Amino acid sequence: MKAVDISIKNRIAIIVLALILVISGAIAYVTIPKESNPDIDIPIYVITTIYPGIGPSDMESLVTQPIERELQGIEGIDEISSTTQESLSLIVVEFDLDTDRIVASQEVREQVDLARPELPEDVEEPIINEIDLDDFPIMTVNLSADYDLSRLTDLAEDLEDELETLRGVREVELIGGLEREVQVNVDLQRYLSYGTSFQQMIGAIQGQNLTIPGGTVDVDYLEYLLRISGEFDNPHEIEDLIVHTPVDPETGERSAPVYMRDLAEVVFGFAERESYATLKAFEVENNNQGETRRIPFEEATMNEVVSLDIIQRSGGNILETTDEVKELIAGYDLPAGTQVTITGDQSENVRTLISDLENSIISGMMFVILVLVFFLGLRNALLVGTAVPLAILVGFIVLSLLGFTVNFIILFSLIVALGLLVDNSIVVVENIYRYREMGYERFEAAKLATNEVGYALIAATLTLVAAFAPLLLWPGIIGQFMSYFPITLIIVLASSLFIALIIYPVLTGYLVRLESEPKKKRGVWAKRFGVVLAIIAALIIGLANPISLLSFGIVVAFFVLTYLYIVKPISRWFTAVLLPRTIENYKLFLRWMLERDYSVRYAFWRNAFSMISFTSGVVLLVLGALISGLAEASGYVLIIPGVILLVLGILGIVIHSVESVFIGGKYSVIGAIAFALIVSVIIGIVYLVGRDI
Repeated sequence: MKAVDISIKNRIAIIVLALILVISGAIAYVTIPKESNPDIDIPIYVITTIYPGIGPSDMESLVTQPIERELQGIEGIDEISSTTQESLSLIVVEFDLDTDRIVASQEVREQVDLARPELPEDVEEPIINEIDLDDFPIMTVNLSADYDLSRLTDLAEDLEDELETLRGVREVELIGGLEREVQVNVDLQRYLSYGTSFQQMIGAIQGQNLTIPGGTVDVDYLEYLLRISGEFDNPHEIEDLIVHTPVDPETGERSAPVYMRDLAEVVFGFAERESYATLKAFEVENNNQGETRRIPFEEATMNEVVSLDIIQRSGGNILETTDEVKELIAGYDLPAGTQVTITGDQSENVRTLISDLENSIISGMMFVILVLVFFLGLRNALLVGTAVPLAILVGFIVLSLLGFTVNFIILFSLIVALGLLVDNSIVVVENIYRYREMGYERFEAAKLATNEVGYALIAATLTLVAAFAPLLLWPGIIGQFMSYFPITLIIVLASSLFIALIIYPVLTGYLVRLESEPKKKRGVWAKRFGVVLAIIAALIIGLANPISLLSFGIVVAFFVLTYLYIVKPISRWFTAVLLPRTIENYKLFLRWMLERDYSVRYAFWRNAFSMISFTSGVVLLVLGALISGLAEASGYVLIIPGVILLVLGILGIVIHSVESVFIGGKYSVIGAIAFALIVSVIIGIVYLVGRDI
């Protein structure tokens, strides 16, 4: 393969490329945005129209049908569905997935505006909502306190303003709070006795609660902006408003003015609540202490709270956003008696998946190294084990270049792909190791071994890609949602093939060493450099977390001692004694299985005739059935000889089987007993489990 020859010829450049990929992959892994759900466009629009006091049938004819008629003229609509209830019309418009979202939104709004003149005059304005996964909150901050709800609402509004200043927060929705409202409660008897109208009362309030611009005034070189501020500072100012001045119809004289306080009571109260929020917590975190306290089930109570739903910006990093929110809340000056409880934190699932991915990579490396130690030695096993993280890092580089954000689908795909990423590198390294055992020079062995298995690895990888590629054709919203699964698998599989064919031949050429080869002594400066690197790494880990440094040292010491006193002796016994003995026994087993005793007269020709008859009978029966079913012609011309040949073939196979049992003698009896025991064990297990056989 030309690519392999070029990589080995320019091996210094390949080493530099490997270092660049490791560093770039680590940076991409840390900086790539991480979110909970995939960022997909769902072109679905919900049109809600309210017409109070109207029955379902009238609602459908007066509101739903006129809007639907206008919407049907839009191109690219996949489905229109509607639900009509008393006083409510709900229309769902679903577009094809290839429809531009902005164009679809604009056309829906235009068609609803065209339908507006056909609707009744007193119907409320239709509300158009767009389905967007980014509109779902990533976490909810619940505030509860032992003081009144109005004060808690003011605190929640202040905290809402602070949270919306964060970089990753797009919007904060407040639920369960109280909204201040000035209420003018009219006394009906007074209202009727004074002979006023509601329009006069409304006009009095609107005419006084104004700020009127007065233009500008030039004084010397300065220009002053004038305005007349008449907005109310105190709700009780409304009580002093003059609603009207009655005029005597006979004399034309004006009587005493009628004030607002004469007609109504002005109250600075609360608007009718549109949302309620309650919380029953079984685990409470102490503010600013990082400790949690469990509450027994019977002691937990339902508390009224004010909830703040945090909505993340599209393409933001959910881990950074939630950390910023928690940091702001931890440093916020909360009044005494205020309890903050965070629920619905989606970043916890993302953190769990990332932790599972990292643990799977580490455990996968450990198992691969442990298995390969018995075949290739520790040095080569460590080399192969690095294929998993290297392929993952290259995959993150590609995902970052494609503009993807890491979501739970991609993380799950990487966990699934871990077992597939090491195969190509195992084949390459093991084959290079074999060529080195044959006496070839390092890079010559790398070149010949990789060229020998290169096309086979490409075919194997393409086979895996072909198995996942059809998932890209999965239609609908679910297909768009799940498309990240095959895309991620294809990217990391291609990365693993690239690493195995381009990078690993060079790395193996440098690092591979036979067990029979003497160890090269490192120079003094190389040893000092290694010690300095180890000290720097220990200082960095120790300054970050001394416990992590201690744990890391214990783990390293455990694995070193385990390898020296357990794994290494077992691996030497495995490669020197057990593996050669197993191979010889396997060769004997294959010879015995492939051995045929044709000392019986005409056995070969009889067996050949039986197999040919059996196969020909099956083929003739299939052809006869096809002719009878498709061509509506008589297929008995083929079916009758087919049955005869099939019966002769089965008879010959039975005779051969009985003959083999007698020729096998005691081996046939032993094999039958073993087979019977295996079947009995399987049936017994199935019976004990309770499954149907």
